[in-house]
Amino acid sequence: MAVTETGATAALVDAVRGLTFEELPPDAVAVAKHCLLDWLGVTLAGSREPLVEILAGELLDGSGAGGEATVVGRGERASAAIAALVNGAAGHALDFDDTHLGMMGHPTAPVAPAVLALGERLDTLGADALTALIAGIEAECRLGLVVGPSHYATGWHATATLGTFGAAAACSHLLELDAQRWLNALGIAGTQAAGLKAVFGTMSKPLHAGRAASNGLLAATLAARGFTANERILEAPQGFLATHSSGDAREAPDGFLIRQTLFKYHAACYLTHAAIEAALALDVPAAEIDELEIRVEPGVLDVANIHEPRTGLEGKFSLRAVTAMALLGDDTADPAAYDDARMADHDLVALRDRVRVVGDESLRRATAVVRASASDGRTVTREHDATIAAEDLDLQREKLVAKFHALAAPLLGRRRAAAVVEAIDTLERRSVRELTGLVSG
Repeated sequence: MAVTETGATAALVDAVRGLTFEELPPDAVAVAKHCLLDWLGVTLAGSREPLVEILAGELLDGSGAGGEATVVGRGERASAAIAALVNGAAGHALDFDDTHLGMMGHPTAPVAPAVLALGERLDTLGADALTALIAGIEAECRLGLVVGPSHYATGWHATATLGTFGAAAACSHLLELDAQRWLNALGIAGTQAAGLKAVFGTMSKPLHAGRAASNGLLAATLAARGFTANERILEAPQGFLATHSSGDAREAPDGFLIRQTLFKYHAACYLTHAAIEAALALDVPAAEIDELEIRVEPGVLDVANIHEPRTGLEGKFSLRAVTAMALLGDDTADPAAYDDARMADHDLVALRDRVRVVGDESLRRATAVVRASASDGRTVTREHDATIAAEDLDLQREKLVAKFHALAAPLLGRRRAAAVVEAIDTLERRSVRELTGLVSG
């Protein structure tokens, strides 16, 4: 499933259009279910966030009736496009959703809401929805390898840009489009794909995931009706690659890229997780730390190094703040821990200001080295690599089920939350509508 710059659009279509559920390897299906379970948990928990309330006030009529797709956690329905937008934003609102280093973004956040919204409209079988989800994630992650690190480094938010292609691919798969319409769907997606890293730490970052889901869905449904676009949108002069990449493509590995999805167990930007884990391993009390040095790959400084965060959202992108939280015993897995008051807390600010963040070219992205200088003269160093996908998928499922219950049970109750887990475990034998009926809220 390699994608090359010459004929890249057709190659991307060829890589994922022919996927069938029967031919998918069990580990790819297992991880797809993990992605969906994790996304539903963070979406339910995010469904009442202020940014979602604002979107709902603008886009939903508040009646809870009508519409063709479920707005997760809110007891409302809307058109598939609007449901995908609101659900996509809710799923990324807490920045607690999965990530992928091939894409350099969040793979499920733009794809799952499009799949569920269109799948509900079409009354899609669960096996087909899982196949479409895998197709969409494979498409956006493989495109991420083609555009290379320069795409993200320039300032594009890959969840927004590449996610639009992923959502379009997933929906094209659900609609069983022919090759010609697939090319047009990707063309329509490409001309809508946008989203800037400059808005990280604000409500507009989650909006990216919602817009990608909705625009990708629209791209596929318009293409199904005969809407046209440049069929070589990736490789065309002034096309996506020419305008969004410096030509630093990475090699695509063999096998399904969804297998390399990384899941979050701290409710902050994934690029802070290695530092959190290394800090927790120091075994030095916070009160005894005179200075803490965090070394990370230099590109991380542009994403997760807000020096003095004022809001909870900004705190999720501050290496100084999240490591201070972890060392002070805050539950960094609790989305509620990241609020404006905590960012202004005297003890947190005092420790945060003893943290120094340094770029280190020798380190890989999502790795960190943390060194504490203690008041008794000791120097303790720990490092952590957060780039490695889980090998034990049963253990990964166990951890994600626990995370799901913590996020979903307050809204759904324990019994219904357990029913959602069961529905996803057996989704290939169910319909999308069975699943969305359980998470309406």
